[in-house]
Amino acid sequence: MAFNPAPKQLSAIKAVLFALALVPLARMVYLAVSDQLVEPTEFITRSTGDWVLYLLCITLAITPLRRLSGWNWLVKLRRMAGLFTFFYGFLHFLTFLWFDHFFDVTEMFRDVIKRPFITVGFISFVLLIPLAVTSTNGMIKRLGGKRWQWLHRLIYVIAPLAILHFWWMKAGKNNFTEPLITGAIVALLLGLRVYWNRKKAAAHV
Repeated sequence: MAFNPAPKQLSAIKAVLFALALVPLARMVYLAVSDQLVEPTEFITRSTGDWVLYLLCITLAITPLRRLSGWNWLVKLRRMAGLFTFFYGFLHFLTFLWFDHFFDVTEMFRDVIKRPFITVGFISFVLLIPLAVTSTNGMIKRLGGKRWQWLHRLIYVIAPLAILHFWWMKAGKNNFTEPLITGAIVALLLGLRVYWNRKKAAAHV
């Protein structure tokens, strides 16, 4: 059954999702200021990194859900989900720069180069930047539809790198369950996109 929310309903849905996306940050801040964290740096690093992946999966899931449900209005939530993915990615990077290196950029880059799991995580974050910068309507018009779409196909690089970063982090603790589950979800969501894109291309041949 098709569900098409009225403008006010859609605004309310966006407001609720916006508030929910800030709950993890509010929880981290509360636990930190109330001195309930045994290892604050590790907890914040892990939590922000986890939420990057959760929100990345949510962002990637919007298009398949739209196509399968016929709820075209879902696409209007994708930008917010994508920007929150970048937001938590920025917090994840800021935690690394601040608490691990005390804003010593030179030392940070040495660490990025020296440790492969940080290298891939850093690359995936850097690649997220142009996607966030070009998420506005003005930038979409300026780039043109096709160039914008090609730029945002960077997600096919970002997502696997993020999973690889997550895998290497968990490998040190012999915890492969979460990376396997997250990787399978991302692979499915990206696979559906590839399938539909090829099907669309074949229809125009």
